[in-house]
Amino acid sequence: MNWLWMVLVGYGFAMLLLAPRSDGVKGFFWGYDKRGQEAGVWILSASIMMAWIFAKSVTNAANLGAAFGLVGGLAYAAYYLSIPVAGFTIASIRERHGVKSLAEFLVTRYGRTATLGFLLVTFIRLFNEVWSNTAVVGSYFGERGSPTYYLAAFLFTAFVLLYMLKGGMRTSLITDTIQFGVGVFFLFLALGQVLPHTGLRPILTAGEFTLRGGVDLILVALLQALSYPFHDPVLTDRGFLTERRAMQRSFLLAGLAGFAFIFLSSWIGVYAFLHKIPFTDDAPRAVAQAFGLTSLIVMNILMLASAGSTLDSALSSFSKWGALDLRRAFGRDGGALPFGRLMMVAMAILGNVPLFAGPSILKATTISGTMVMGLAPIFLLHFLREVPPLSFHLAFWPGIVFGTLHAFGMVPAFLTIGSGKYAGLLGVNLYGLILCTGLYLLPVAAKAVAQRRAGISLALQGVRQ
Repeated sequence: MNWLWMVLVGYGFAMLLLAPRSDGVKGFFWGYDKRGQEAGVWILSASIMMAWIFAKSVTNAANLGAAFGLVGGLAYAAYYLSIPVAGFTIASIRERHGVKSLAEFLVTRYGRTATLGFLLVTFIRLFNEVWSNTAVVGSYFGERGSPTYYLAAFLFTAFVLLYMLKGGMRTSLITDTIQFGVGVFFLFLALGQVLPHTGLRPILTAGEFTLRGGVDLILVALLQALSYPFHDPVLTDRGFLTERRAMQRSFLLAGLAGFAFIFLSSWIGVYAFLHKIPFTDDAPRAVAQAFGLTSLIVMNILMLASAGSTLDSALSSFSKWGALDLRRAFGRDGGALPFGRLMMVAMAILGNVPLFAGPSILKATTISGTMVMGLAPIFLLHFLREVPPLSFHLAFWPGIVFGTLHAFGMVPAFLTIGSGKYAGLLGVNLYGLILCTGLYLLPVAAKAVAQRRAGISLALQGVRQ
């Protein structure tokens, strides 16, 4: 285990040395370099991808691969189609509405109350991204709840916080790019240990393409891709950092690369599926332990790179969330850099509190994705004119209710689709999305009917005169 601690400390100091400093607002919140230039396509693509390759994503993909075979890996990889959906939607919002953030778009279109509801959901998302990634790192150093588990999680958080205080978003972009290279290298090292023991054909044919075999989760991912990305500032903040067309290319490249990375990561779990390796909630660690210390170190570095990229992005986004988005929702100017750094410290501490409660890693992701289904019509139908604020609330809050009902197992049986593990989740997302979209359009349709009737009435009055 001493080797694992050396890897953790070495990783932390390496990031501290490599992370650039940025003392200006443009660099700290918007990712500009010291020459005043915005991030290039390749840096932004790598950052987007790594910001969404959470340690919990690699773990979840492998867990699903271990449970359902290749179908499970495809199901989790399908979530990464969210990236191009977000990129092209944000590009269209920027072109039509000329805004610099999704929060600004909501303030101008739906008002302050709607924006505060949205910001509350994005806060929960950022909060979840902290503990869910540090929990994965801690699990490689001890059982959940053990002193070494907490020590590793807190030490990892401290290293990430220290290097993020140096430069905010600019630091995140550069360290994400470094972690992209590290992550890809060690993923292929891990696959190099797995594939010789299975061969490619057994992996590609593992599992069955049925609703019961995991296809229901693929359909859930495709539905959630229409709403899921918009509640994650780690992703959406990067949609406003560069010129619009360059941003679109970056999001498309990141989506394709992210899909491939997660799909390949799931093969580690498919190995467990084929060899019937028992696991609880961490298939990568179970497979690594089966191969020995070297494999465990490789997997640990892969998790550090993926967790570090997500955690530093979450801290930079929360800094902007508190210093800019929240203040502007109340009609105030953006806060200064010291306040942004203070927000980072606050989230680093607060975000680790759930470690003491031991919540499920996968549960945090699926619930949040279901609860925000109402964001799909709010952002995808942004081109509609004269949409009243009521439309936001009619779409947003029913989605929260649907997600909460599913979280507490209160979904009626008649809403399920199929008989697989995710039959209830699929039904809630399909019928809920239809309902939220219909409710969103209801005031728009009512207003159009009223205007049409008023126009007809005026025309009739003109005829009579």
